[in-house]
Amino acid sequence: MEKRRYEPKAIDTAAVEIPKELEVLTESLARNTHEVWAASRLAQGWTWGPVRDDILKRHPNLVFYEELTEEEKDYDRHTSMETIKVILSLGYEIKFRGSE
Repeated sequence: MEKRRYEPKAIDTAAVEIPKELEVLTESLARNTHEVWAASRLAQGWTWGPVRDDILKRHPNLVFYEELTEEEKDYDRHTSMETIKVILSLGYEIKFRGSE
């Protein structure tokens, strides 16, 4: 059986701008993205290590979000921003209920 060539077809979010009031949400989602990733790794038996080692299951990013480098935080932020942009581009609204 011949394997088909994979061509990603992500939703185009280039024209979507995240409103200022959702910037806090972006950072909260980024933090949670890291927490979910870390919890999954820990559940699989991974531990912290100074360098990534797939055989010994060690990873240097198994730390608090605040301890990540800005580059690593930006990876999680990008994922969060793209998620928000997809939600908005599909016509959904995100409303903050904290002040109700």
